[in-house]
Amino acid sequence: MTPPAAGARPVVLSIRDAALQRGGRELWAGLDLDVHAGELVAVLGPSGSGKTTLLRAILGLEPLSRGSVTVEGEAVEHRGSRSIGYIPQARPLPRDTSLRGRDLVTLGVDGHRFGFPIPRRGDRARVDALIDAVGARDFADRPVGLLSGGEQQRLRAGQALADDPPLLLCDEPLTSLDLANQQAVIGLIDRHRRDKDAAVLLVTHDINPLLGKVDRILYIANGRFTLGTPQEVLRSDVLTALYGAHVFVLRAGDRLVVVGAPDAEASHHHHDHGADA
Repeated sequence: MTPPAAGARPVVLSIRDAALQRGGRELWAGLDLDVHAGELVAVLGPSGSGKTTLLRAILGLEPLSRGSVTVEGEAVEHRGSRSIGYIPQARPLPRDTSLRGRDLVTLGVDGHRFGFPIPRRGDRARVDALIDAVGARDFADRPVGLLSGGEQQRLRAGQALADDPPLLLCDEPLTSLDLANQQAVIGLIDRHRRDKDAAVLLVTHDINPLLGKVDRILYIANGRFTLGTPQEVLRSDVLTALYGAHVFVLRAGDRLVVVGAPDAEASHHHHDHGADA
C-alpha cells in the first residue's frame, strides 16, 4: 500500500515566520516549515548558519527573534516536552563517567520527573526493551565512558526514544561515527519514524548516508534558505543562487559532493565529506 503524501498527514511541527539573530546579526528570517507525521526533513548549511540554534528553539531552550513554534498544536514552552525526543551530536563521554549504559537509557524513562526518580512498575522492562531496540544488550551494563562512540550513540538514541516521541530532533547524530555505526543509528531513527509515524528533523553535515530516506531538505546559507526534495535542492543552480557564488553538485558513484560552497569556518568539509553543509 502506498503511504499517504506528507501533506495528507498530520502536522507535528509547525514553524511560522521564524527569524534568528546572533550577536545583533540576523542569520535568517521568514522561515515557514511544517514537518508531517512520518516525514524526515534534513537541515543542511555551513557552520554558523543557525541550524543547531533552530533545534534549540524547538526544544524551548533558546528564543527565536521572531515567529512561533508549535509541536502537535501546542506552543513550545521553556522546559522539556515528552512529545520531543532529542539525539545530540556524537561527542564522546569522559572515560571516568560513572553511569552505566543502562543508566543513560533510564534517564529517558524517568529523568523527566521532579526530584529523585522512584522506579515505577514497568520501568525496568521498558529500559530493557529500549536497550534491545537499539542493539545495546551486550554493553548496557558497562561504564558508558569506556564504550565506543557508536555504542554511546545507540544508547543516546534509546534515551531519546523512551517516550515514543511524535517528534525526533537530531543534531548531527552521525558525526565522528564510522560507516557501520552511521548506518546503525540511521536505521534506529528511520525505524522509529516508520513504526511510530514520527516526524524527524535532522541536522547533518553529510546528506549521503540519508539519501533514499530523507523526504525534504531545508538548506540554510548566506542568510537565506531553500526547502524542497533532495532532487529540487541539491542542484548546482539552486545552491549557486542560495550562496550567491558558483557551487557545483557532483555525483561520484552513489555519493553527492558539493564543491565551492563558501564556508570559512568549515571549508575542509566540502572537500572530503560529500554533500556537506
